[in-house]
Amino acid sequence: MQTAIPEMTTDVLQAFADAWNRHDIDALMSFMADDCVFEASAGADVCGTRCVGGKAVRAGFAEVWAVFPDAHWGNARHFVHGDRGVSEWTFTGTRTDGTRVEVQGCDLFTFRAGKILLKNSYRKNRSAPAESTRHST
Repeated sequence: MQTAIPEMTTDVLQAFADAWNRHDIDALMSFMADDCVFEASAGADVCGTRCVGGKAVRAGFAEVWAVFPDAHWGNARHFVHGDRGVSEWTFTGTRTDGTRVEVQGCDLFTFRAGKILLKNSYRKNRSAPAESTRHST
């Protein structure tokens, strides 16, 4: 008897996004395949920092919250087509040094058997807003 493979849906991607905003590492990992890969937005490699396998991905996800303790992904929009998907969002957060970040970004996903095999993250690179200067006349 053949077993049905769970289908990835936009509702599942929204639940994944909601887990990010709750900073719920256990919930996040429940969406990931055992041999998952996370390619972060930043890092020394051309693909950003690449985490391979559940333990490394878990640590990579937790690192995002260590750098941005108030990290939030808002205005999420998702689509799924076959074994691929996209989530677009606006990221806001404050680094531990007090620097505030607000940028648009997206995640490109590859799915297998109803789980996320690859989460490849991209984020706009935005300069800090210039301080306003006052001119006297």
